Amino acid sequence: MDNREVAIKISNVKKQYRLGRIGGGTLQKDLQSWWAKKRGKEDPNVRIGQKERIKGTTFMALNGIDLTVYKGEALGIIGRNGAGKSTLLKLLSRVTAPSEGEIDIYGRITSMLEVGTGFNGEMTGRENIYLNGAILGMTKAEIDRKMEDIIDFSEVREFIDTPVKRYSSGMYVKLAFSVAAHLDSEIMIMDEVLAVGDMAFQKKCLDKMRDVATKDGRTVLYVSHNMNTIRQLCSRCIVLSEGKMIYNGDVEEAIRQYMDISVIDDYNIDYTSIPRLDWLNNTKIRTLNAEYVNKANTSFFTKEKAIVRIKWINEHDVNDVSLRIEFLDFTRKPIGTSIINDFYSGKEGQKGIVDVEIDLSMFITGKYTTNYVFFKTNHSGSSENYDCVHGLNFEIVDDSSFVWDEKSWGKLKMSTIKLLRVDSEE
Repeated sequence: MDNREVAIKISNVKKQYRLGRIGGGTLQKDLQSWWAKKRGKEDPNVRIGQKERIKGTTFMALNGIDLTVYKGEALGIIGRNGAGKSTLLKLLSRVTAPSEGEIDIYGRITSMLEVGTGFNGEMTGRENIYLNGAILGMTKAEIDRKMEDIIDFSEVREFIDTPVKRYSSGMYVKLAFSVAAHLDSEIMIMDEVLAVGDMAFQKKCLDKMRDVATKDGRTVLYVSHNMNTIRQLCSRCIVLSEGKMIYNGDVEEAIRQYMDISVIDDYNIDYTSIPRLDWLNNTKIRTLNAEYVNKANTSFFTKEKAIVRIKWINEHDVNDVSLRIEFLDFTRKPIGTSIINDFYSGKEGQKGIVDVEIDLSMFITGKYTTNYVFFKTNHSGSSENYDCVHGLNFEIVDDSSFVWDEKSWGKLKMSTIKLLRVDSEE
């Protein structure tokens, strides 16, 4: 019997949404579907082979979630896009209500489901702090007591009396996170809030959330695709897949199961219908396709080279474009980067193609993934990203009998040390 205090209790929660149009198209079909549902029968108007998650004109975003979260716990929530993570957080934040089941919450909730949720663009940063506090049920005296700490942590003191509609996305998220982290709520709900902001601030946010959970005894629910932040922050983790919870427990095991369901072994990826990241709002190049030219699979021996062909179309005139290939392990932890500088210029509407050869001899046995980033380096030395996509995966298969100890020696086998001289001293 667990004697810890319960912060959130979720019992058989389901959330159903209606798809595009409402109804079956005719009164007869609507009555058939209603009568079948009433009798617990299969809907006669559902197409053969249609996924269980889509039933007639409805979609099961969540399908029977049972979960208990305890006070002072940092719970990670991971899963592929569309797994139901954000829907679950919206239910907990009371943005929407469950279709079935019960949710019991013991304490006040602070939620950040999107950058600056609840902010009024016409109001200043200071006024929005009062607004958010009031929404959470804080008194003016309570907010006044926290005001200086919030402003200091946010790093936007010089702009605190400026309307937030003039803030950059980074300033916006800094203030929003600072408000959420400092106000006196018992439960914090965070959905990818660290995706924006510089690295130093991201580390500061992680440290703050860790302190909130361990020292202040508050409960943190954190959704992220960054497995390193999940590792650093969370004491327990759940994995969602197609609206169901498929794992609940140890963080490392949760990450392993998430990676297993996320692996895409395609040696050819079509990007034409894949949406870009929210922060990438100025695409000047649109990646169309990436494929391995010398392989019809994603497995390589350590001595092999991978030849990648990338195709794109220019959405504007571009000059001196560079390509960055980022190598990551399957927890999305960066390992290394290769860059081709200033290799391409082209006119709007023109299509481009490039073949690149990648030496894989430094990688130890295991599975890896990549990002492809088209960018332009400005005169000041800063760079502007033109497009960024999740690239091809690859697996290194070592044909030697030597077993590499990754924990002791790392993920890369560096080039052989060059012997310059050996001698004996007299």
